[in-house]
Amino acid sequence: MIFVDACFGKKTPYTPVWMMRQAGRYLPEYMKVRAQAGDFLRLCKDPEKACEVTLQPVDILGVDAAILFSDILVVPLEMGMELQFLKGEGPVFSHPITNQADLDKLSVEKAIDGLEYVYETIKLIRGKLAADKALIGFCGAPWTLATYMIEGQGTKTYALVKKMIYSNPQFMHALLKKVTEVLKGYMERQIQSGANVVMIFDSWAAALEESAYFEFSWSYMKEISAYLKSKYPHVPVILFPKGISGYLDKIDGEFDVFGVDWSTPIELAKAKLGGKYVLQGNMEPTRLYSKEAIDEGIEHIVNVMKNERHIFNLGHGILPDIPVEHAKYFIKQVQTRTKI
Repeated sequence: MIFVDACFGKKTPYTPVWMMRQAGRYLPEYMKVRAQAGDFLRLCKDPEKACEVTLQPVDILGVDAAILFSDILVVPLEMGMELQFLKGEGPVFSHPITNQADLDKLSVEKAIDGLEYVYETIKLIRGKLAADKALIGFCGAPWTLATYMIEGQGTKTYALVKKMIYSNPQFMHALLKKVTEVLKGYMERQIQSGANVVMIFDSWAAALEESAYFEFSWSYMKEISAYLKSKYPHVPVILFPKGISGYLDKIDGEFDVFGVDWSTPIELAKAKLGGKYVLQGNMEPTRLYSKEAIDEGIEHIVNVMKNERHIFNLGHGILPDIPVEHAKYFIKQVQTRTKI
């Protein structure tokens, strides 16, 4: 598979390309299936429909990899928390984690087994996906999941979770360790079900100062990736911490691909990490509103990376109102422009 080869830094006929959130709201085909499912969480839990929307961007756009359609928050859901996706508010946990008693109610084993619908979805996708296309499994980083679990929903201040870090770090580590154990098993089961590559998203990485980031986030991402690489060395691991360009000098660990967000200059990422890891990214997602901006963005990244040790992607997820024709144009231009 060209995508897997690229993850390991091997020469490929062109630079492979996919997009974060490529199975999503910008596609009318996705919106139709979501409407049939009834709501977002039902869609995540329906293997047949989740398989269908996972495959849509492969068929419609021609991307080089499919990424499992799911959500990072199914993990705390299956650990025992009550989750709703509310219109206009997004995901909400009705009873956030506040103390040890709350944490003790959450189960590692129940979560790993309770995510069977995800493993079933992966099996269905892998059975229908072309043999030369990779399937990416994923999870959220322990820090990002813990943020939702403590705050109860998305946050701009991180007041509750950061208060926990500095006032009760022992409890915070206990929560992170429990989530980490779930994610090890969850990622392993995804691989066993047919995922060719796995990716860990740390969406809230930028919320932490440097010392706190490496203690409360990166260390746990490294632990998961080291566990997976020790058992499945043939499966590439991608780590994507969003917004930590100032910390790149201290990035290390057993993984294969570093995801570069759009706010991190690709030149900086290449200088700091390009010798150790394959880089993925980092097209500014809003460039997809204009074909001219798409061309400029591709040209810049190609000139820096020179088609070597690189996977093309956006620097974050594709936005819901991007024209489908522009998404197709982006994929095709990358594949044509980087052809050897």
